[in-house]
Amino acid sequence: MFKKRILVLGAGSRAAKIEEMIHQGEAQGIDVVGYVPLGALHRYVPHDRLIADEDSIFELAQRHKVGEIVVAVRERRGGGLPMAELLECKLRGLTVLDLPAFFERQTGILPLEAINASWMIFAEGFANGSLRDLVKRLFDMLVSGFFLVLFMPFMLLTALLIRLESRGPVFYTQVRVGQFGRPFTIYKFRSMRTDAEKDGVVWARQNDDRTTRVGRFIRRTRIDELPQIINVFLGHMSFVGPRPERPFFVEQLAAQLPYYQARHSVKPGITGWAQVRFSYGASIEDAMHKLQFDLYYVKNHSLFLDFMILLQTVQVVLLGKGVR
Repeated sequence: MFKKRILVLGAGSRAAKIEEMIHQGEAQGIDVVGYVPLGALHRYVPHDRLIADEDSIFELAQRHKVGEIVVAVRERRGGGLPMAELLECKLRGLTVLDLPAFFERQTGILPLEAINASWMIFAEGFANGSLRDLVKRLFDMLVSGFFLVLFMPFMLLTALLIRLESRGPVFYTQVRVGQFGRPFTIYKFRSMRTDAEKDGVVWARQNDDRTTRVGRFIRRTRIDELPQIINVFLGHMSFVGPRPERPFFVEQLAAQLPYYQARHSVKPGITGWAQVRFSYGASIEDAMHKLQFDLYYVKNHSLFLDFMILLQTVQVVLLGKGVR
């Protein structure tokens, strides 16, 4: 199998993220030939992976039969990158990528430690198109209206089973944070006991003991999310987008995770990139990982990506993955 040979500029903490990615088995289709330290004082990659920078970058690329160069250093004031050499490489037909673009392509995330506000401003993406938004809204309205009619008997049966097992409301409503930070009320089938939050607001956990028997089944099959079709029809949500969180958690996460509010630049969704690519989690660390997927979606969201996410969601539902 052909693998793209890659030369990495840098041997510091950023370059170490690539080495970590390789060890985690996420380097499909590439062969990292080595790391050029560029005078880095602190080196975080194995010594036997270093390549001496005695020649120009282009000469190193030729010698190692490299087709792509990944820049994994922070440009220091006064110039820490051989810009003229990188330009020569690009003009000679080599691909030159920065670290966020490399991770974006290989893993479908935007690593928080590799991006900054300036990069987000000038990078391609992170923009909403009026025509695309109109087409997506029309799709959401038509399909949600059709699904409400199609699934109504099934939803009525689910409501009956919930009511037979435990007293209390069939639906569970919560205030969530929507596009541009606007609050809205989300609808779900109740899957927990009515006293689930008697001790205060907490994240839902995997194998949560507050979940009822019917609740466990409808969570595993995502049936509990069906009433959110109403939210989609009303325009609060879309079928695809970052999952909406409660204001309490948004306040916490925005204070601890950089660029968290960027995920609110698009409508929240019933399913999303993070939901089909990351297992369920209920911690700050898990929220950080999901945010990296959400930022990828915000940067690259398109009708085609939405379609691919919907297809993967069907697989998740059929195989029972990602149980909450």
